[in-house]
Amino acid sequence: MVKNDVFFLFLSLYFAGTMKGKHEKYMQAALEEAKKAFDKDEIPVGAVVVCNETIIARAHNLTETLNDPTAHAEMQVITAAANWLGGKYLIDCTIYVTLEPCGMCAGAIGWSQAAGLVYGASDEQKGYTKLKGQLLHPKTKVVSDIMEKECHEIMVRFFKKKR
Repeated sequence: MVKNDVFFLFLSLYFAGTMKGKHEKYMQAALEEAKKAFDKDEIPVGAVVVCNETIIARAHNLTETLNDPTAHAEMQVITAAANWLGGKYLIDCTIYVTLEPCGMCAGAIGWSQAAGLVYGASDEQKGYTKLKGQLLHPKTKVVSDIMEKECHEIMVRFFKKKR
């Protein structure tokens, strides 16, 4: 390897580690929201919206509390962020959610034109990646499996408690 190749390899590894650290910081905040849902006997999914490295909205599932099947964490956090920003587009924002969004939520994320989606655990049954078609905005960058173990664990604990 030439000196430049080593330098660029170092930079890419450094920034990959830095991004992972940022992702984990915000995913931890989403997990705190999931714990609030867990304590309310809601399916424990939490979400936050980050804009310019600041959390501008936090939410968790409220489907049981509101008796509303659309009150998913992602829907709640998109609404809160749009209100905070004063507009419907989240073009400079990243949405962090503990569980892979369902088709409804992925569609809403697409309509919001969020710049990024970061999720923890995959949803093997209802996750949007199991569906055909483009639900997210074409410019939305997706990162998965951030704190996957912790995000999966809270779901397992919730459903064990239900049995």
